[in-house]
Amino acid sequence: MEYITLNNGVKMPIVGTGTNTYGKVNNDYNGALTNEIPELESALELGYRSIDAAIMYRNEHLVGRVLAESTVPREELFITTKVPASEEYVSSKDATRAAIDNSLKNFQTDYLDLFLIHFPIENKEHLKNTWEVFEEYYEAGKLKAIGVSNFEKHHLDELKEFAKVKPAVNQIQINLKQPNKELLAICKEEGITPVAWGPMKAEDHQKEVLNEIGKAYNKTGAQVLLRYQIERGVVVIPKSHNPDNQRANLDLFDFELTTADVEKIENL
Repeated sequence: MEYITLNNGVKMPIVGTGTNTYGKVNNDYNGALTNEIPELESALELGYRSIDAAIMYRNEHLVGRVLAESTVPREELFITTKVPASEEYVSSKDATRAAIDNSLKNFQTDYLDLFLIHFPIENKEHLKNTWEVFEEYYEAGKLKAIGVSNFEKHHLDELKEFAKVKPAVNQIQINLKQPNKELLAICKEEGITPVAWGPMKAEDHQKEVLNEIGKAYNKTGAQVLLRYQIERGVVVIPKSHNPDNQRANLDLFDFELTTADVEKIENL
């Protein structure tokens, strides 16, 4: 595994696994919980150590149980979760504290590696209060890093007005369908690590080019796209329920793309 160093010195695996459909009937985001997460168990066995979760996914307690029961030491895990932007969680500082405390309980740990605001909080007072609570838990060592998700430039600018601790990451959609180039550049300029959700999305004609590129490396088009992402300093959190695909999504560290192939991908 390779790591990226966040702006506060914390090291984050550059590849992780999403969990938004884990432990749910028919692998459906809105499906009922099944109480079992074999996908996460196989991910851990294959070497995934960065686990991306969220309160909105409804399965924190299941993910937490699997992590707690695994043989992987806590210090090797990098656990990310997110607080929703809804009133229930951000209407007051106590509401946000309760959300963080509950996540700590769900993951059966006394600290989380990364805690994010899942979506922009449009009420500026609520945003300020929420971030101040994040900073409070960060200073106490209960959150090793804090950040945001789905924030556009104006959201980041608003946060800058009062934040004492700069967000470590901004988790946004970054893929060939939605390259988000301008926001990606802004994050890098600000020293905020971009984390890509949906990192492998591509149109059919783009997939054809990626597959063609992959032949020279004995890799799939999906692996080429993930490699392209991490080579430019983007953390990726692909998700699969299939152990073979999970294994492939980690098998990215034995090749490097040529300058010509990078240009082909950037021109797609």
